Amino acid sequence: MTDLLTPMLSRTWDSERSWSLAAYRDKDGYRGLHAALSMSPADLIGLVKDSGLRGRGGAGFPTGMKWDFIPKDDGKPHYLVVNADESEPGTCKDIPLMMASPHQLVEGVVIASYAIKATHAFIYVRGEVASVYRRVLAAVREAYDAGYVGNDILGSGYSLEIVVHAGAGAYICGEETALLDSLEGYRGQPRLRPPFPAIAGLYGSPTVINNVESIASVPVVVLNGADWFKSMGTEKSAGATIYSLSGHVQNPGQYEAPLGITLRQLLEMSGGVREGHELKFWTPGGSSTPLLTAEHLDVPLDYEGVGAAGSMLGTKALQVFDETVCVLRCVLRWTQFYAHESCGKCTPCREGTWWLVQALARLEAGDGTEEDLDKLLDLCDNILGRAFCALGDGATSPITSSIKYFREEYVAHFVNGGCPFDRAASTLFASDLLASGAAL
Repeated sequence: MTDLLTPMLSRTWDSERSWSLAAYRDKDGYRGLHAALSMSPADLIGLVKDSGLRGRGGAGFPTGMKWDFIPKDDGKPHYLVVNADESEPGTCKDIPLMMASPHQLVEGVVIASYAIKATHAFIYVRGEVASVYRRVLAAVREAYDAGYVGNDILGSGYSLEIVVHAGAGAYICGEETALLDSLEGYRGQPRLRPPFPAIAGLYGSPTVINNVESIASVPVVVLNGADWFKSMGTEKSAGATIYSLSGHVQNPGQYEAPLGITLRQLLEMSGGVREGHELKFWTPGGSSTPLLTAEHLDVPLDYEGVGAAGSMLGTKALQVFDETVCVLRCVLRWTQFYAHESCGKCTPCREGTWWLVQALARLEAGDGTEEDLDKLLDLCDNILGRAFCALGDGATSPITSSIKYFREEYVAHFVNGGCPFDRAASTLFASDLLASGAAL
């Protein structure tokens, strides 16, 4: 594994008007599409499978294998749906990608649709991010005008229609079957599986649902080949990916690097933790993944390495927190988000997340006891694996992991009768101070 940053998805980001078709073409844009249309759909799927490309939305499922699940010659319409409803706290890779290089996504959509023999594709964008919606929509229109989308694409005989759909701003619609219900005009709630979307997805037809980064990675795989892609990353986690570094770091931002790089290496590239402070805890894949600490700085950031450390790579949202942060207060804020965003379909999540907030708030205020701490863990145990979708499980992850590594900090709250941290010393509490009129 190389330790160098790898501009693959981000190769056009430093171009003037990087979002334009002209800028994208200057950096080999749509050359992958030309190559893909010269192949059979079966060979194209085989290429993506051979590359080892895994889904970049969190689960890490092999992309080519997901495409191959679509029934062959079943006589039904096939659909491609791109999940661009990025909304988990700390996750911020797909939105920058779509803002800086929307044509990277559009080209991937056309190639993927051709591979699964879809004639209609949908890009489901979080409607609250209106600037992203407008940019993707403009890129799709440019692609239509240039002959990359529409009827008889590049004279190949293949035709595709792309719809850019703006969601109403619900975290649950990041769950793929809830997204399908939303697209069909229903309330966004997860579906019972089986049947899986590959058999009965959008409008009851075979459907592939992929994350933005997964689809945007396809053009470079097709253009450069499977062996080139596998030359980066690790044996089981091939290629490069976008790591979102945020929080108490000198230079937060998007860092595209091979899978298997470590947080220590990324911190060296980003200038390290903010001056005068030290790392306390961090998330490897967004707020729904178990926390890690400074002892995990050298864990390889790939699916296997992070899994072995007791967490999940997820969306590669690396949120870094220094010693000024109260871990209990941080976890409480995340849990309030999950309780608010629960769709309410199943009892463990609907009721469980509400009770998690009550227990955490009591503990954070210094009114809890050791019994409350045990009850909090019991609540998590009753939610984990019993919710209809992964939202409930994700809500428990930061709680159980933070108690595992920082139990004494939880205890300090009810021993001291309140939070032992100075709110003025941490940016985590900035909004509290502003609300109270205090000076920062």
